[in-house]
Amino acid sequence: MDGGGEEGKQQPQLVLAHKLFLLSQPDVDDLAKVGLRDDVLAAVKSDDMAALYESLAADGMLEMDAALLAEMRGRIEEETKKFDEKIADAEENLGESEVREAHLAKSLYFIRVGEKEKALEQLKVTEGKTVAVGQKMDLVFYTLQIGLFHMDFDLISKSVDKAKILFEEGGDWERKNRLKVYEGLYCMATRNFKKATSLFLDSVSTFTTYELFPYDTFIFYTVLTSVITLDRVSLKQKVVDAPEILAVIGKVPHLSEFLNSLYNCQYKSFFVAFSGLTEQIKLDRYLQPHFRYFMREVRTVVYSQFLESYKSVTMEAMAASFGVTVDFIDQELSRFIAAGKLHCKIDKVAGVLETNRPDARNAFYQSTIKQGDFLLNRIQKLSRVIDL
Repeated sequence: MDGGGEEGKQQPQLVLAHKLFLLSQPDVDDLAKVGLRDDVLAAVKSDDMAALYESLAADGMLEMDAALLAEMRGRIEEETKKFDEKIADAEENLGESEVREAHLAKSLYFIRVGEKEKALEQLKVTEGKTVAVGQKMDLVFYTLQIGLFHMDFDLISKSVDKAKILFEEGGDWERKNRLKVYEGLYCMATRNFKKATSLFLDSVSTFTTYELFPYDTFIFYTVLTSVITLDRVSLKQKVVDAPEILAVIGKVPHLSEFLNSLYNCQYKSFFVAFSGLTEQIKLDRYLQPHFRYFMREVRTVVYSQFLESYKSVTMEAMAASFGVTVDFIDQELSRFIAAGKLHCKIDKVAGVLETNRPDARNAFYQSTIKQGDFLLNRIQKLSRVIDL
């Protein structure tokens, strides 16, 4: 398991995690699942992942072969003994750095065979033998990768906080930049798209975390999170015109059309590109839990942008712009208006949409009055208590 990850070399266990995710998805056809199952079994066998094999067999994803499981367990026991011997030898005959290396090797072995608890325990022991901040940071990256494999958000959150504390002691820019991508991925996977966008955009020109995903996947995430969190001016400046994004956006099917047709108000093309991207979003292990939310937010952005230009517009004109039927637009907008996502009203008789944009100053005035009333009530209650 490589903490750094060379260009284009994704961490093998995260590749395996994605395949396991696809196996559990009803949208993946059975023929593709046969190939995925073979790949998963091959990966489990080659790395002796006994614990994972057992749980997959219990879930019915793989067939249980007791002899294979015993064989894998035997090899793990044998290897663990060898590592313990190397550690004992290093402690007796060699220096502190060799002792640390021997402990680290044992940690990485536990990570490779998928023994989560033992790996975390061993990483703690290794950390106790580590002095340099950079090396401590690398241990945090290993922990983060374990967290991402198991989608253990509590572990990821604690590890990110720990890394930030380490950076206060020192630490190089390369590792700081890598941490931004890890934290951005965590924010995206926990639906904090605003913070994810900010962290991803900071890392566009300094990306080196190939162990997580290739650069074009990173750009895919950056564009998707930016579209629902940035205003038009920021989107143009930071995403649409960004040379690093322009260089690779064409590698991701439909992504360029999705971004540019939204910015250029070509709504018909936008809907075509958007429907092309839905499959990719649905089959992404970090985005899939937020699929419905994301689809809703994107549509809110695009409808708001269209209505921004008009005081009133006919339903027919809007349906024609989006290349959909009037009934579809009617149903869509009704839901968004009822949820308070769009500021307009539908005149069904005339077939017209009338916008009623909220006045920011007026809203601020109303909220100040409300807060003032609340404060006065609190003071009156408090004065009664004091009088008593």
